Amino acid sequence: MNDLLPVILSIAAALVVIGGLIPVLLKARKSAAKYPGTRDANDPATPRASGTLVEERDRAVDERKAPAGVVDAAEAPEVDLTEEPAGLETVQVETPAPVEGRLQRLRARLVKSNNILGKGLLALLAGDKIDEDVWDEVEETLLLADLGTEPTMELVDALRERVKVLGTRSPEHVKALLREELIKLVDPTMDRSLKVERKNGHPAVMIVVGVNGVGKTTTVGKLARVLVAEDKDVILGAADTFRAAAAEQLATWGKRVGVPTVKSDVDGADPASVAFESVKAGIEQEVDVVMVDTAGRLQNKVGLMDELGKVKRVIEKLAEVDEVLLVLDATTGQNGMNQAKVFAEVVNITGIVLTKLDGTAKGGIVVAIQKALGVPVKLVGLGEGPDDLAPFEAETFVDALLD
Repeated sequence: MNDLLPVILSIAAALVVIGGLIPVLLKARKSAAKYPGTRDANDPATPRASGTLVEERDRAVDERKAPAGVVDAAEAPEVDLTEEPAGLETVQVETPAPVEGRLQRLRARLVKSNNILGKGLLALLAGDKIDEDVWDEVEETLLLADLGTEPTMELVDALRERVKVLGTRSPEHVKALLREELIKLVDPTMDRSLKVERKNGHPAVMIVVGVNGVGKTTTVGKLARVLVAEDKDVILGAADTFRAAAAEQLATWGKRVGVPTVKSDVDGADPASVAFESVKAGIEQEVDVVMVDTAGRLQNKVGLMDELGKVKRVIEKLAEVDEVLLVLDATTGQNGMNQAKVFAEVVNITGIVLTKLDGTAKGGIVVAIQKALGVPVKLVGLGEGPDDLAPFEAETFVDALLD
């Protein structure tokens, strides 16, 4: 009996240890993010996000079901919507401004601005004498407005021919000719609608890309307001896991209009995992649109651009990507063109969002970017206000330049 006692004690100790490990193992299994373990050949080996993604998604869904009103300050840090967050404060759910009439505000702002594209051309073409020197100045004005070389020559040649044939000198007539030719260049025939309708039982999925500093996360927040104003059900995905406080910034935009945000609490979490969980939550909750914000990519950083391609591939394991919007700063001119071309090589861009368009002399970038990519400008940023984002309309834009 004495010989058996050590054996019995050892078995009892082992059972106690195993009994203690079982709850831990079950808890870890329950909290694991349901992100596909297999990677395709192009997926770089990046760290996986932690299980907080599922918890955050479920919390976002619960908040989304809650009645409109004041959100708990502990869950909604006050964030400067264009800079870094600061402090804690309750966030009141707001009603976004209606979409109708937003571009009319752009027109009013451009009319008051010092844009040289329209006003400079009208001043040149309305003179008593339109000679070669005048046409040279017209060409220079268009190039300074970032219209691009090919569109500039196209517009100048068309205007020269029409002015010569008609022999017109009337400012009203010249303005009408210029308006017609500018509208042709901006191209009102391009489809500028956003694909935001559910199909095949899945929400519309939108990825927003762009380099650092163009106002990408802010644009996602403003676009969420546009969609809410159109009675769309939206979920945001904070896949910018590299910039400090980007997820909280996006979440605050969402909370202001009652839209949940799926995010990770882990610094440097796998962006593709966040994107995957965001789309999964959108499918489960049967929302209309899932918008995924991505990290500001430096176009010369091959690894980061590869990561962006990976985000798109991982999302497509669950649903088709309907829109890839590239956010560009209108004031960067031809530098923005270079950025656009690099992004177009990595993901299939379906539309352009131009920020900081109001008050700029660089309005020609609208034409240049469309000519280079064959992709329409779909949205324009009008200013710093939360509702200063509008669908782009070719004729309204040209009229604003010429008024």
